[in-house]
Amino acid sequence: MKINYLFKSLFFALALVFTSCGSDGNDDSDGGDTNAITSITISLKFDSDVYAGDLIFFDVKGNNSEVVTNSATITLNGEDIGGNIYTTQAPGVLNFVATYGGMTSNTLQVTVLEPPVKFAQNVLIEDYTGTWCGYCPRVSYGIEQVNLATDRAVTVAIHRGNTDPNGNNHDPYNFSAGALENMINLSGYPTAMLNRTTEWAYPEPSNVSQVVGLTNSDADLGLALSPTLDGNTISVDVDIKFGLLSTTNAKLVVYILEDDLIYDQVNYTSYYGGGSVISNFEHDHVLRDVLTDLLGDTIPADQVAEGNVYSTNFSVSVPSNVSNTSKMTVVAFVVNGNTNAAYNVRSANFGDTQTIEELD
Repeated sequence: MKINYLFKSLFFALALVFTSCGSDGNDDSDGGDTNAITSITISLKFDSDVYAGDLIFFDVKGNNSEVVTNSATITLNGEDIGGNIYTTQAPGVLNFVATYGGMTSNTLQVTVLEPPVKFAQNVLIEDYTGTWCGYCPRVSYGIEQVNLATDRAVTVAIHRGNTDPNGNNHDPYNFSAGALENMINLSGYPTAMLNRTTEWAYPEPSNVSQVVGLTNSDADLGLALSPTLDGNTISVDVDIKFGLLSTTNAKLVVYILEDDLIYDQVNYTSYYGGGSVISNFEHDHVLRDVLTDLLGDTIPADQVAEGNVYSTNFSVSVPSNVSNTSKMTVVAFVVNGNTNAAYNVRSANFGDTQTIEELD
């Protein structure tokens, strides 16, 4: 059984407290029938992978199942470790032996692994919005506050509405995203989803910390994008390096966005001056095209391995709905194909040549 590396470390720290304060069930107690023990064994207290820097906890038991860990002496290569907990220093193979009452245990061989590679964590905001949606400026304002608080938020504005200028709920930037709305069981606008499966709590401008908090941990994969534009042809190179994922069912999503689209925005809020219509409102991060399936293209399972870099390329014509190619950006992210939750996301301007944001 594998335990998530971060949570395992926290769990071990708690175990250290309880192990230090507690004692073996029968160790050093009056009346304990130690004469019944004729042999002892040493084993790991927790059945999980061991990484450099981890604490190792041991169990020493007699052949009658009596726990004698606290009374035993545990050695590494003949040297007493000074207790029953050992802190690993570097990758390699370690051999531990326990002694108790003149008896010597089996040799316990522990393989210490390199710590899982980790990456800088970004957060994806998918803003379901519309130029006709009077309460949508509230989320737009919230996104501005997020961008003041962190540079690790990537926003995608998914406009919904009627493309007919004479129809109700007209939005010239409408993008067909029914599959996404069905996935999240969308019930109304505005709705902002974080990493695809967590709803940004209302009122969004008052809950900026919810978004920023999602960037505080390390990610289990990293991305690097290199988009180029040659005439009317878009080319996007995507590199993905994997850490220790919870699934091999990973999927890649790639978006083309456009910034600085100017169009009046209906407004029922007090934001942006509080007028009923915000004239010439600047719509940014507008979803114009998706180069994969909306729910993601499957990454081959044999590529989803710790330390591996998966590379792919997309070559397409500039979407016909793009007004200004100089305002285009690319967003790519990887989701868990079982839960649809995003592991990590990255955005890039055309001409960028990114490297993967791997942590030391």
